[in-house]
Amino acid sequence: MKARVTTWDKKSYDLPVLVEWELRYTGGVPCDSFSVTCAYEAGMGEILPECSRFGAFVDGQIQFYGVVDEYVAERSDRGDLLTVTGRGLAALLLDNEATAAVYQRATTQELLRTYVAPFGITCRQWKDLSGPYQVSSGSSQWKALEGFTRVYGGFTPRFTPVGELIAAPEQPGKRFWVGDGSPILSLVKREKRYGVLSEVLVVDKVRGVTHTARNEEFLRRGGSCRRVLYTPGQSTWSAMRYTGEYQIAQSAQDAVEIEVTLQGSFLAWPGDQVILGLTEAGLGGTYRVHEALNACGSDGETCRLTLRKE
Repeated sequence: MKARVTTWDKKSYDLPVLVEWELRYTGGVPCDSFSVTCAYEAGMGEILPECSRFGAFVDGQIQFYGVVDEYVAERSDRGDLLTVTGRGLAALLLDNEATAAVYQRATTQELLRTYVAPFGITCRQWKDLSGPYQVSSGSSQWKALEGFTRVYGGFTPRFTPVGELIAAPEQPGKRFWVGDGSPILSLVKREKRYGVLSEVLVVDKVRGVTHTARNEEFLRRGGSCRRVLYTPGQSTWSAMRYTGEYQIAQSAQDAVEIEVTLQGSFLAWPGDQVILGLTEAGLGGTYRVHEALNACGSDGETCRLTLRKE
């Protein structure tokens, strides 16, 4: 893999051969991130302070594009090394606060123009949505868009590995098989109760209306974790119901995770489907890739997939 940094005035510099690297893909929040390490060379001291963007390339094809957050130059028994770290372009929307606003009838395109386009982010695909909407004070640019698509479209926007925004429902990705004969380096199953919601009470204080959403399955198993959410005034009944059900569904979705590390890199992406056929471990079924961590170090190239049930 080759790495390239770009300065604020669009000048590009290829980094020396990488000693080790990590590219983490999530597609959403927390956003994609990267870390690359190479030899530190004379002259870099003038270039690095000006760098704001990063690109990773495999066989000439870009695999990651993001924001440079930090660089560290160090001298140790390993020699003179440079490490550059950063995040995907979603960081630009997460780091910047939006202006509070009230829309009588907001549209997807209007929100994209207001909260996304000013940061130079390209939206490759979007779904036309509309409805009354309020951006609360203190919300990030990302939250301003994500709150709207979640209420009126039932989905969360996501980013492609190369930094393009998709503000449309997620489509099933490619299918990837992992079975007993796959080159598995490690396998972890994690199931947690903490954070799973049993009940969400949604309150519209302006109208004095409430709606309760319940996680019956978790309640049956003795779970107890209630949240109270206050929505902007004049919230529709369907929006209130969806807000509560969405919070419960998200908490339940995160309860079970499987991490499988395979030899190789760029084997699957967030949103792809992984079919498990691990009979010896007693794991089977169809899962969705939540996160893909591709890395190269002393163990060679590896790909760790974090899976959640479809």
